[in-house]
Amino acid sequence: MRVAEAGSARDRRAGEFRTATIAVYRAPAEYVDSGHPLVTDRARELCANSRARRDAARAVFYFVRDLPYEGGDFEDMEIYRASSVLAAGHGYCVGKAALCTALARAVGIPARIGFADVRNHLASPRLLAAMGTDIFAWHGYSQLFVGGRWVSVSPTFDPDACRRAGVPPLDFDGQHDALLQSFDGTGATMRYLRWHGLFHDVPAQFLAVEMPRLYSFARDHGITRFRAAGKAAGP
Repeated sequence: MRVAEAGSARDRRAGEFRTATIAVYRAPAEYVDSGHPLVTDRARELCANSRARRDAARAVFYFVRDLPYEGGDFEDMEIYRASSVLAAGHGYCVGKAALCTALARAVGIPARIGFADVRNHLASPRLLAAMGTDIFAWHGYSQLFVGGRWVSVSPTFDPDACRRAGVPPLDFDGQHDALLQSFDGTGATMRYLRWHGLFHDVPAQFLAVEMPRLYSFARDHGITRFRAAGKAAGP
């Protein structure tokens, strides 16, 4: 009897901990600013006709996926902020993941942001040459709590970016992971090499220092210079 009571108490405490943990991932944060009026208004619009959580998750994913993929200077803290990405109408992987996470939280879906180093990232030869490697550090993605479990999604590459690369955009059915972006049309996909963990908010101050450290061309607003040089060179 005592053993059963002890087990019941442990189960109850575990359930309470899980409920509290899930609640954390519904709460706004500084960069995953799900309480910002721009975010809450757009979330309501996107999910107005969603009949189930998976439908809302899909609506959020496709909206963010279809925003143009565009990088910015890592020193610019607004590239990491969900509401700023939404206002700009474009973003890079981390900013788009922050927005996906924020929109999900705004409609009551627990969500968090994850990071990993990846290979087979869609990138131009010019960018790869500037980077000096084909490994993209601290790629951002989202996890959404749907159907009683965490589902990982990467809403990074918009349809136009995929078309230029000759690959289909990533799809999400609202139930299963959508992480493995097609890379070259041969069946190869983005490879996740090293996982950095899951976060309630974007570690923006860290990324603003770490990314220029890893990629010297990006230092001192190097992304802006890189993009300007590309435009000046023409097609």
